[in-house]
Amino acid sequence: MALIVILPFANVFVQAFSKGIGPFLAVLAEPEFRQAVKMTLLLSAVAVPINTVFGVLAALFLSRNRFRGKELLISFMDLPFAISPVVTGMMFVLLYGRSGLFAPLISRFGFNIVFAFPGMALATMFVTMPFVVRELMPVLEEMDIQEEEAATSLGASGWQTFWKVTLPNIRWGLLYGIILTNARAMGEFGAVSVISGNIIGQTQTLTLFVESSYKEYNSEAAFAAAVLLSILAVVTLFLKDRLERAAAKEKNEGK
Repeated sequence: MALIVILPFANVFVQAFSKGIGPFLAVLAEPEFRQAVKMTLLLSAVAVPINTVFGVLAALFLSRNRFRGKELLISFMDLPFAISPVVTGMMFVLLYGRSGLFAPLISRFGFNIVFAFPGMALATMFVTMPFVVRELMPVLEEMDIQEEEAATSLGASGWQTFWKVTLPNIRWGLLYGIILTNARAMGEFGAVSVISGNIIGQTQTLTLFVESSYKEYNSEAAFAAAVLLSILAVVTLFLKDRLERAAAKEKNEGK
């Protein structure tokens, strides 16, 4: 455990501050670094809300209905887990690139998807798609549907039933799924690397900034960005632990 996780994690901070805090702060002020942070935050700001809404709707549909092909559809939801992120990026390039399937349609509207933010957003949304769905489905399947039926019989609308009955029962799973979606969106490398073109100062995210800086022997910049990503990992684990404790406490109090 120490050799695999703790020592490499600690070494990131040691290397980042090996020459003092001055070089670290200098990296934070670089335009390329700030652009990478901005791009990372923008991708997360797009992917997380969209996949949250999609995840809730998909989980409700899959858990509340029985139909032929349901298991196949659930398996399709897991495609981002099964397909290599690099292959995902290549798929989007083949679809939306200059010689891609949708190239004539894209050129007609005069905007770029590949090597631009829209393509990066599509790739990020794809790789983060399953998290909210997978966290909510077990919760919804265990939930007593009679509560929703009672609310409906008393005249509550579909939205009122969801807001007052369904959401309170799934909130911990939903928050957990959102946290995992955000962490994956900010830490995604493979798919974004392929479809973004890794253009310095334009389409670089923090993960791509780490790679390019390290390849250019700019270790201070690489480790500075790695520190931010490591802090994100720690915050994610902390929030995950707090949510699990809160959910367990509420479950025990309900017994």
